[in-house]
Amino acid sequence: MGREEKRVGLITAPGYPKELGEALVNELPDLLRYYVEDNYNWKVEYTVDALTGVTEKSEDVLEATLDRSEKEKWDFGICLTDLPLFKGKFPIVAEACEEGRVALISLPGLGSTPMIKRVRESILQLVNEIYYGSSDKEREQAEERIQSKDNEQHEELRNKSSTRLIGKRGFEWLSPIQRETPREGETNINVRFTVKSRISGALRLLTGMVRANRPWAMFPAFMKVIVFAFTTGAYALVFPTLWNLSNNYGIWRMFMLSIVSIIAMVGWIILAHRLWEKPNDERASYLRKLYNAATVLTLFVSVSLYYLLLFFIFSLAVLAIIPMGMLKSQLTGDVGFINYFYIAWTATSVSTIIGALGSALEKEEVVLSSTYGYRQRQRYEQIKKTEEEEQEDGEGVENTQELKRVK
Repeated sequence: MGREEKRVGLITAPGYPKELGEALVNELPDLLRYYVEDNYNWKVEYTVDALTGVTEKSEDVLEATLDRSEKEKWDFGICLTDLPLFKGKFPIVAEACEEGRVALISLPGLGSTPMIKRVRESILQLVNEIYYGSSDKEREQAEERIQSKDNEQHEELRNKSSTRLIGKRGFEWLSPIQRETPREGETNINVRFTVKSRISGALRLLTGMVRANRPWAMFPAFMKVIVFAFTTGAYALVFPTLWNLSNNYGIWRMFMLSIVSIIAMVGWIILAHRLWEKPNDERASYLRKLYNAATVLTLFVSVSLYYLLLFFIFSLAVLAIIPMGMLKSQLTGDVGFINYFYIAWTATSVSTIIGALGSALEKEEVVLSSTYGYRQRQRYEQIKKTEEEEQEDGEGVENTQELKRVK
């Protein structure tokens, strides 16, 4: 007689959460057997679904997760969302509801630290809480079960507290996750994990949102700007004016020029592609500010990568174009290979400013999809369109049945 099967459904938002779902779907069954119950055959399925468009309320996400879980006839439903969720002004990291056997994990609440391990541990903990319960006594029983195992498999899970969402790591000491079990009747949530520090919570959310935006995925959109900037800068390299400028700039001025050029590029991208979130009735003021801050930081990372690549290209160009003898004849003082470094640095900063003002990013859709506001609007429109199509299909079926009855 075979073991009973338990089905766990992972619902992931499009983009980075989808990649996490793909990475975890094959390894979770064995871990669930170890950490939750080894008398079942665990089957993990995952599907990509935005579930909700614009919301900062965890109740909306859990309700949508429950609807999908019931539709798919899952035993447990877990949602991995890239939406920042809040209880008051405090970030929610995860929640679980025993009655509906559903849970959610807000990925931004986990920060930007290595994500796979934290998501894996979070899923195991939430399923464990739903299966055994969240009271102190039930948590003790769940921990005793793990400690009673005599094999040495999954040592990191054996040493994990049954009341912690994830194991203790460096960042968790700086920004601890707090476990809550709401009072009976207060809410249908049985356990909630939040960040109680406003400062470290904001840091977690911002870094997590920047990671969810995947600034490295935006980088291909800069190819046209890189070509334009390098062409302009390479032309300027043949003239001694740029050499003399770099020779007379102090280190503080070089850094200032770098920062100004990167900020100019970031500002231009925001204005040119209308990425700044304006006040509206759909989104709370603090959430709008959070989205804008995440956009600025995401672009800052992307432009910094662009800047470093451009500097590397200019370094090679300077070595190839400018002979050392000619450089010594044009500059005063001690001249050496360090001057090549400063010339490439100056050319990178100047060409970045010119590139920001004189060119346009390719693949605008890639740039837009790397910002929270645009992604949420797209998901909202997609969900609305799907609901309208389902409604039309339902009306069509009703009309067909009505015609049959008339005949």
